Amino acid sequence: MLTIVGELINTSRKAVNEAVEARDESVIRELARKQADAGATYIDVNCGSRVHDELEIMEWLVNIVQDEVDTPICFDSPNHEALRRGLEVYKGTDSMINSISGEDGRYETIIPLVKEYNTKIVLLCMDSSGMPETADDRMKVVDALYAKLKADGIDDDRMFFDALVKPVSSITTAGLEVLNTNRRIKDKYPDTHQILGLSNISYGLPKRARLNRVFTVMTMTQGVDGYIIDPTNQKTMADIITATTLIGQDNYCKKYIKSNRKGFFDIDD
Repeated sequence: MLTIVGELINTSRKAVNEAVEARDESVIRELARKQADAGATYIDVNCGSRVHDELEIMEWLVNIVQDEVDTPICFDSPNHEALRRGLEVYKGTDSMINSISGEDGRYETIIPLVKEYNTKIVLLCMDSSGMPETADDRMKVVDALYAKLKADGIDDDRMFFDALVKPVSSITTAGLEVLNTNRRIKDKYPDTHQILGLSNISYGLPKRARLNRVFTVMTMTQGVDGYIIDPTNQKTMADIITATTLIGQDNYCKKYIKSNRKGFFDIDD
């Protein structure tokens, strides 16, 4: 099953931050509702840019989102205290934390929350040496994190590896290295999941949406089954539905046919 994490409730976005400043619930409610209606599996809540009041804002946002929609929440912060605040007020039974990495100290502060609240977890393929460039370097982090998580009793199905996309405008082989990493994770740890945020791939280039959408389909063929995206972008979601059908993950093409009957693909005509 494909996991779609809706990325729009993020205080680094001007409209969201302004809504937070004004305590305007209507903006947050609308973003949560639109993403849920568009098919998001999780609603990401990220207020990491609010360094002075992140805990308070995390609680405020989580309460609004869970009051508006039943869609599970992805708690997104490098601050374990902010994550805990959000999880403490969350009333749902399914949740995700974004994220753990191999960086010094990060695993140790966040894994207790994963265990206490039985969350799923996004695993960044990086350590204290920085963001890796090659698939080999990424796999070293993958192997280390997988071993730690298994030792802590975390099931494969709760792990979502993020191979970390870099811009092809600055590193020509950036896309290829991610694809190679995706394939190797799928081969070595087939019961885990993979998730990506795709917008970095096109940074600095024209027609960014085209690059993002094509790369999405390419990663799906290598085992990626999760994306942190704007689910209200109909073209992206149409491509994902189409690709799901073509790689054999849509039984008897039911989802494709149903989407077509609803006029979902008319945007491409």
